[in-house]
Amino acid sequence: MGLFQTKFNTMKVITKTLFLLLFSITVSAQVSSNLELTDIFNMEYVSDPQISPDGSKIIYVRNFKDIMTDKNLSNLWIINYDGSQNRPLTTGNQNDYYPRWSHDGKKIIFKSNKEDSKMKLYLMWMDTKEIAPLTNTPKSPGAVSWSHDDRYLAFTMFVPEAEKSIVKMPAKPEGAKWNTPPTYIDKLNYRGDGQGYIKGGHTQIFTLSIDGGTPKQLTTTAFDHGAPVWAKNDKALYFSANFNPDEAFEPANSEVYKLDLSTAEVTPLTSRYGPDNSPTVSPDGKLIAYTGKDDKLQGYEITNLYVMNTDGSNPRLISGDFDRDIANVQWSNDGKGLYFQYDTEGATKIGHITLNGNVTTLVEGLGGLSLGRPYNAGDFTVSNNSKFAYTLGNTEHPSDLGAADKKGSKRLTFVNDDLFSFRDLGKTEEIWWESSYDQKKIQGWVVTPPNFDPSKKYPFILEIHGGPFTSYGSVYSAEIQAYAAAGYVVLYSNPRGSTSYGAEFGNLIHHDYPNHDYEDLMSGVDAVIEKGFIDTNNLFVTGGSGGGVLTAWIVGKTDRFKAAVVAKPVINWTSFVLYADGAAFFSKYWFGKKPWEDPENYFRRSPLMYVANVTTPTMLLTGEEDYRTPIAESEQFYTALKLEGVETAMVRIPGAGHGIANRPSNLVAKIASVLAWFEKYKDAE
Repeated sequence: MGLFQTKFNTMKVITKTLFLLLFSITVSAQVSSNLELTDIFNMEYVSDPQISPDGSKIIYVRNFKDIMTDKNLSNLWIINYDGSQNRPLTTGNQNDYYPRWSHDGKKIIFKSNKEDSKMKLYLMWMDTKEIAPLTNTPKSPGAVSWSHDDRYLAFTMFVPEAEKSIVKMPAKPEGAKWNTPPTYIDKLNYRGDGQGYIKGGHTQIFTLSIDGGTPKQLTTTAFDHGAPVWAKNDKALYFSANFNPDEAFEPANSEVYKLDLSTAEVTPLTSRYGPDNSPTVSPDGKLIAYTGKDDKLQGYEITNLYVMNTDGSNPRLISGDFDRDIANVQWSNDGKGLYFQYDTEGATKIGHITLNGNVTTLVEGLGGLSLGRPYNAGDFTVSNNSKFAYTLGNTEHPSDLGAADKKGSKRLTFVNDDLFSFRDLGKTEEIWWESSYDQKKIQGWVVTPPNFDPSKKYPFILEIHGGPFTSYGSVYSAEIQAYAAAGYVVLYSNPRGSTSYGAEFGNLIHHDYPNHDYEDLMSGVDAVIEKGFIDTNNLFVTGGSGGGVLTAWIVGKTDRFKAAVVAKPVINWTSFVLYADGAAFFSKYWFGKKPWEDPENYFRRSPLMYVANVTTPTMLLTGEEDYRTPIAESEQFYTALKLEGVETAMVRIPGAGHGIANRPSNLVAKIASVLAWFEKYKDAE
């Protein structure tokens, strides 16, 4: 062995030793600890996975946050089905999303605001990754679909219309500085949560060549049009819409329509009373599958799956024996059945249904799209050869990318391993109990703090979901984990009225909410206390939206909680129905009568009725631009509690609507407010 080789080997040993030393120092310096609130800015998640037609590649949206600009951002990534070659398709602090493959798998379209923050539709050639903008319209395209020959796109887009006013202001003198002219409103639905005051106009259907140019507007009616899908021969489009003259007063009565591209003639294909939505065409072009229900004016009804001929004849229900909501319907390539997703007992799954109604579960573990609270939310797509791409989520991480076929399923990404490698999370345990009211079985989840010791006593938080017709599940929640990191045991659950347990359970609160869901929740609290590690002198309660209703209801019924945070609640059903952004729906479906037709029932179900019973220190928390449960509801309860001498405070989130976490710092602010209020009243350890 020569001198040079000896020196080289010696240097290799020294270098390796130094590397191991530095690595051990780095690892030891990065001591594992509990989550901190600013970690929310570092949490990422995968959404909208789009598998290529041949099943070989998956494009997905990778969502991230910028702590400096307080923005939610996203880029597109691509990965092989086997998990190899995971790499970005787009980069930058912008919003790239909504990727959609062409039928031949050679191109994609996507949306991005990478140029001057203006949202445009882009085309990308997958062989060269070249990108070209397809639109430069004042409004952004909505739902987009490819023609089967891959030459055209069909999409929805909002078309503004000038609002007419009967108020005619006189001409002002030259140089005069007058106020902005008055706003004249004569519509029932004049504002919407997340939209603000609604501007005149409607969502219309357009087509556009992939060579670019000017979009061609196909519809002009004074109604909103749903997402268009192409007929197999590309000579027509199918969509759903509510064309009722009294649309504002019949908010859930839509039909499926056919739009002939040669004549622009629109033909209704369904006609029953109730919502018919989401048409999708079979591979042979002979059938249309769609979701809907016979509207019985109930607060909750199962969304079923139907098929009909493309001319609207022979409509038939195929999911009548399946007591769960059907969503995200996609035909199998052989045309003999359809894939769909559904929630059951707090879990989201992919199922397959044959045309005669036989259901098989194919993939489990979907979820992770609701970063704030543990709502069931997932997504999937399927290739022509029956391979799946889906959002995979559980209680230990937000959504990553999953893939599945007949051989099994696998996890392809680990987008939060960098963060969770040095942060301890709370452990989540599923729990069931019987309601003290009628012994109905109720499902919940108990989250314990990191480094939990069952021999110790811990403060406790009951966290209640909104809706009320939604469901929590076995999924990750930054909010719940933040409470656990602060040392609390947390219970979240699905009381009566929650979805994912069938029509009967969901309708136990029909025209009776809130009421006996109270016993469901209190029985859950008792079940956790029986485990022996809860400090019963430090019980706390919070919830948002429908959970805010129940939190306000609870403090009017019991004084067992040390403090409560009522987030974005309804306090007075009369004012809510007349002030929220869905007046016709709420009065018609949740009460059956208008407030002045049944004032006693409206007030009996209002937490405001029981305000004189409240002794629990109660904080109100709502976004200042919330038009779903307007902040006036919180203001009423705040003032009422003050008049009753109850310790109370109000937190107003500037610029936030009902979805408070439209900016990352808003979610941080909400969690910090809840914890500050509870810490204020928690007994010293």
